[in-house]
Amino acid sequence: MHYFLYGPPAVGKSTVGRALAAAWEVPFVDLDAAIVQRAGRSIPEIFARRGEAAFRRLESETLAAVVQQADEAVIALGGGALLAEENRALAEAHGALLVLEAAEDTLLARASAAAGERPLLQGEAPAARLRALLAARAAHYRSFPHRLPTDGLTPEETAWRAQIHFGRFRLRGMTTPWAPQGYTVRVQRGGLPRLGALLRAGGLRGPVAVVTDDHLAALYAGAVQQALEAMGYRVQVLVFPHGEASKTPATLQRLWSGFLQAGLERGSTVVALGGGVVGDLAGFAAATFMRGVAWVNVPTSLLAMVDAGLGGKTGVDLPEGKNLAGAFHPPRLVLADPEVLATLPEAEFRNGMAEVIKHGVIGDPALFALAARGEREAMTAAVAQAMAVKIRIIEADPYEGGRRAALNLGHTIGHGVEAASRFRLRHGEAVAIGMVAEARLAARLGLAEPALAETLAAALRTWGLPTRIPPDLTPEAIWQAMRHDKKKAAGRLRFALPTAVGAVKVGVPADEMLVKKVLAEMR
Repeated sequence: MHYFLYGPPAVGKSTVGRALAAAWEVPFVDLDAAIVQRAGRSIPEIFARRGEAAFRRLESETLAAVVQQADEAVIALGGGALLAEENRALAEAHGALLVLEAAEDTLLARASAAAGERPLLQGEAPAARLRALLAARAAHYRSFPHRLPTDGLTPEETAWRAQIHFGRFRLRGMTTPWAPQGYTVRVQRGGLPRLGALLRAGGLRGPVAVVTDDHLAALYAGAVQQALEAMGYRVQVLVFPHGEASKTPATLQRLWSGFLQAGLERGSTVVALGGGVVGDLAGFAAATFMRGVAWVNVPTSLLAMVDAGLGGKTGVDLPEGKNLAGAFHPPRLVLADPEVLATLPEAEFRNGMAEVIKHGVIGDPALFALAARGEREAMTAAVAQAMAVKIRIIEADPYEGGRRAALNLGHTIGHGVEAASRFRLRHGEAVAIGMVAEARLAARLGLAEPALAETLAAALRTWGLPTRIPPDLTPEAIWQAMRHDKKKAAGRLRFALPTAVGAVKVGVPADEMLVKKVLAEMR
């Protein structure tokens, strides 16, 4: 699959393309440079000696050759490369395409520095020539469905937004012998049938153990097994009962035994197919089997795609609390296929929306505003945007040294509520309650305006998520459950508290009596 960047002259396709290719560690091709190499002369010389029609024929020939040269690459196209319908069809058939946009004044400023390298702008009045060219091609550029405005953005910021659009990221902050160069995160519609090819491309070996729960096994295990076996892998599917109640050391031991029976070795691969429970369990089993084997995460719930499936944290629950036994063990690949969300029950989609809203509060006000509209289709399309908030944080702080604590927003109280309910409340429901409670706590501590809690509550209620504590859960029971939380320093709980939509303060201590008072008000 190739990633094409297109748009008017001087919009920055080559600069952004190089940044993308470097981020993903894939080849970069500047189509104009490839034409120069093919012709043995510069583009102005081609125009001068042979004319534009000959250049366009050479452009088509070069594009046809380039798309066959590698399995995947970032390709920066010339500003008129897709005017020919056959070129457009070729690009769309071989990958994803993004048009970069900029205002006329921005393009004029950028183009003036290199007008001599652009034959269509040469001669008298290059600014007038550029205006005429933009006017002539305006409808053409608007005909492409995916466009990214670049005004006011640095090339690095544009490249980051392009990564979100393409749904592909490379995380390097956490490295281990099983993921020595970091790992790739892909958001790809219809990606499950390509899983075997992606494992082969990543150098992953078999036998492969696919770990899933009884619900997902009936829906997708067969397709995943077929995709892997089609690429020559020997596959064993291991199934356990769905739900948080299975996230125990006993299930972990059964997985270890299953790995042995499947013939897994140090060089083998574990594939986690499911939601957060499956990912946590399979990842921890991979981390501890034979002192660590490679694994791949294929999250199938919204919550797992945008949160639980990222970051390399794995673990199991103990009777005293959630995730108290675990390890950092990054996967070699995360593949999120939004098409599987079509089979996700409404209650589970809502469950994931709590984490999406949390990410908006942490670092993306536009995502928060989108989530507050309550449109499921729009949020399915925004999976990569929701993932991007966490990806940036964990890449900067892979082992929870500081900034990553922002991801705990809503979780300190939320985990206490979840555990006190004996997991009657889903994780997302408990986090929704936790976010509102912690926004109230932030207001009590003078860190946020009192209205912030209601702003968060309104967005959560749009999705039918709870914003009050059930009356049967007492502040004392929740506090006792919170005392076992991992987010403590010097024996004291530390909170990540929202100060505004888009901003969080981490490491905030709070008095027990104040926390209990807020909990009482929330019932």
